[in-house]
Amino acid sequence: MFVGTEPIIYLLLEVSAVSITLNVTTCFDVLDSRFTQQELPACKPILTPRWVWRMNSAPSFLDCFYFTIQSPCIPTSTLSLLIQVISAFMVISVVFIPIGVASLFASRDVVEVVERYDDVCVSGSKSDKIKYIQGAGDKSCSRTLTIKKHMKAPIYIYYQLDNFYQNHRRYVKSRSDQQLRSKKSENDVSTCQPEDMNGNKPIVPCGLIAWSLFNDTYSFVLGNKNITVNKKDISWKSDRDHKFGKDVFPKNFQSGGIIGGATLDKSIRLSEQEDLIVWMRTAALPTFRKLYGRIEQDLNANDKIDVTLMNNYNTYSFNGKKMLVLSTTSWLGGKNDFLGIAYLTVGGLCFFLALLFTVIYLFKPRWDLRRRWFVSALRQNVWVSPSYLKWTTEKYAKEKEKLKREKVFDLKYHGKGKASRDYFENEFLTASKPEAATDKTLGCQMFGNDWV
Repeated sequence: MFVGTEPIIYLLLEVSAVSITLNVTTCFDVLDSRFTQQELPACKPILTPRWVWRMNSAPSFLDCFYFTIQSPCIPTSTLSLLIQVISAFMVISVVFIPIGVASLFASRDVVEVVERYDDVCVSGSKSDKIKYIQGAGDKSCSRTLTIKKHMKAPIYIYYQLDNFYQNHRRYVKSRSDQQLRSKKSENDVSTCQPEDMNGNKPIVPCGLIAWSLFNDTYSFVLGNKNITVNKKDISWKSDRDHKFGKDVFPKNFQSGGIIGGATLDKSIRLSEQEDLIVWMRTAALPTFRKLYGRIEQDLNANDKIDVTLMNNYNTYSFNGKKMLVLSTTSWLGGKNDFLGIAYLTVGGLCFFLALLFTVIYLFKPRWDLRRRWFVSALRQNVWVSPSYLKWTTEKYAKEKEKLKREKVFDLKYHGKGKASRDYFENEFLTASKPEAATDKTLGCQMFGNDWV
């Protein structure tokens, strides 16, 4: 039955053996290239703080640089990471500290006069204050402001409210942007509850934000002359042009049973009612300032300004505070020390950490064993060739190529069976390594298995 099949079987075995041998040798040829063995020339300098600060001498820098370029035995050192950290901290400190100093000087140049008047204009208990503010009597109040430093025009007038949460979710949502923008959306009051309708007629502008419009007023007298307050362009131009329509006029506003704040002139379009536009841009924090107007003249030091204010706005029901603020500005804006302090804090902390890491490196360095061995060799006046660091001597590089040609030739043409493969793996691969593998004080093998 099997007579005559032996030649075919032998032929198949011969073909399989040749194919396996060719595949193995081809695999070894591919894997032993300079690319796969990561032997391509490369420059990987390991920078140190001494090099960055130019503190080290030229020879020590050159030997470190030459050693690093030529020797692939050195892995990525922690010194490169350390210098990156120190450099980053120094850059941050160099940038942040001048910005912080400039911000603080700009903030200190701003002159402010702050006068709280809600507790001075009304006396008595909380219930008495609420009854007073909700009554119909005269609510005028006079205060005198003393200018401590020269204030250069323009001088901005703000009113400041404390403990007033304009960022409350229901308060913020109680408005209709479509109604404010266009007359065609006059009846769009679905988001304005509870201030949406007055009977069967829509309220324009609707919502709690507009309903609670601030209504205290201020007038200023210097000597015997009234100070003109400019209330034009106190709002954002983008709000006037895009958020408040020029064809929208107030209707049925503050005509209900409870009056929340100021009234609006029905003959003036909403895009020109700048007090309303400023108020409708809600604040993010419970303590905020909003622009009331500008004084277009200088105020000298020790000037006495008589302020007549109408204390109409009710902050007594929620224990709020009201303040009148006169302030100049700088290139950075109003008075705000927080920005400068924040920059100085971050910059100072980064500078301290950079100095700390530099001192640690200089007085207690964490040298890599490879660098320590190389420097000790230089101190002993032993010139170490870069090729020696890779193969210990040029002899082993030549022997490697020789063994490679001989063993691959032998495997390719004469190697059969497991014995030749074992011989190739044991003899060729181990013989390719330098003799320094047995001497733990020489070569790269003394530092581990990453010598190639």
